[in-house]
Amino acid sequence: MGVLLLVGTRKGLFLIRGDDERRSFEVEGPLLPGWEVKHAIADPRDGSLYACANSWVYGGTVQRSTDLGKTWTRSEGLGLPEDSELKLASTWHLEPGHESQPGTLWLGGEPGVLFRTDDSGASWQVNEALLGHATRDRWSPGAGGLITHSITLDRDDPQLLWIGISAAGVFRSEDGGGSWHPRNQGTEACFFPEDRFPELGQCVHKVLAHPGRPGRLWQQNHCGVYRSDDGGDSWAALHQNGLPSEFGFGLALDPADPDTAFVVPEEGAENRVTCDGRLGIYRTTDAGASWELIVAEEPAWAAVLREGMSFDEEAVYVGAQSGHLYALRHGEVVRATEHLPPILSVEAAALQ
Repeated sequence: MGVLLLVGTRKGLFLIRGDDERRSFEVEGPLLPGWEVKHAIADPRDGSLYACANSWVYGGTVQRSTDLGKTWTRSEGLGLPEDSELKLASTWHLEPGHESQPGTLWLGGEPGVLFRTDDSGASWQVNEALLGHATRDRWSPGAGGLITHSITLDRDDPQLLWIGISAAGVFRSEDGGGSWHPRNQGTEACFFPEDRFPELGQCVHKVLAHPGRPGRLWQQNHCGVYRSDDGGDSWAALHQNGLPSEFGFGLALDPADPDTAFVVPEEGAENRVTCDGRLGIYRTTDAGASWELIVAEEPAWAAVLREGMSFDEEAVYVGAQSGHLYALRHGEVVRATEHLPPILSVEAAALQ
């Protein structure tokens, strides 16, 4: 089966269709011209497209299309309560709800907020438990702001989900968002020399739950790559095992193998480009005990953002701020497109 890649850029959304072998790709777009699309998804339950669309004129919102991008409907009334003294600055990540919850989606945004819709985006409700979290005064914005950028759900339990906030850390809810608890034990905050392993304040860059193994989470952090096998209660560091750097943003998994993951390391917080003058995709097949390099482009000093990696059953996809998009399948890298606007996000879906 082919793939539909939703590629969010600083100048709109592109739909890129790939063939069964992930060797030939066709580009459609830009859709939503004039909007900065930080993330976009195709809802597997009904085929609708959703985009975190941001504008310096209109602010942050969600756009929905039910006809593969021909027409779009903008969510109205998306904002924060006045008494919160906070303002929605931007929208960052969309996540379809559980299969048992048709019409439910989650939305992460800045400043460290979470929304839920149960009517396919016609209306959104802010998550009060996170908005008023007792630890909020201890959260600090990262370079991209104070953002809820990762939302990942347990495959079997619709009440169990995790979020990642920069810079606050990973939080888990076991009651469908009714309450949130920090889950950062073993995750380093290397920028806090006096307290390197605090309860919260870590700058998580991406967190994903593996769909095939309950309790297994992977995390790319400002200060390393980590794996959890107990739902986030504890984390094991994996970046001393062959990675050229602990710093990076992107993360992808193999849905058929919980021991396989992919990252694109970057030199560090002060020089956010890929290591060693090449765009290197690093793969582990032994749960992070070791990593092997797959070169996508050389020479290259690329930057891959936190939503810039995605995956399906066939391949891993990497989009760079240079506007180049790559597909990795069976160890071979194909350049899918080039010269797009700076790529902010990549999301894979089954071809419609």
